Amino acid sequence: MSRPIQRVENYTITCLVMGFVNLIWIFGVLWVVWGLPAVMVLAVILNAGIDRIGQKTR
Repeated sequence: MSRPIQRVENYTITCLVMGFVNLIWIFGVLWVVWGLPAVMVLAVILNAGIDRIGQKTR
């Protein structure tokens, strides 16, 4: 059952692109339903959360 460990493909860029695509469509739906201020509030909240995660990893 033991097989040699092989290299695997790097899917980092793919995951980042799909995350961006998902973020864009979510922002689009929010914009249509509640308007641009709701999108801007969510963007500020996400930015603060990402900054907080970045500070924890340092």
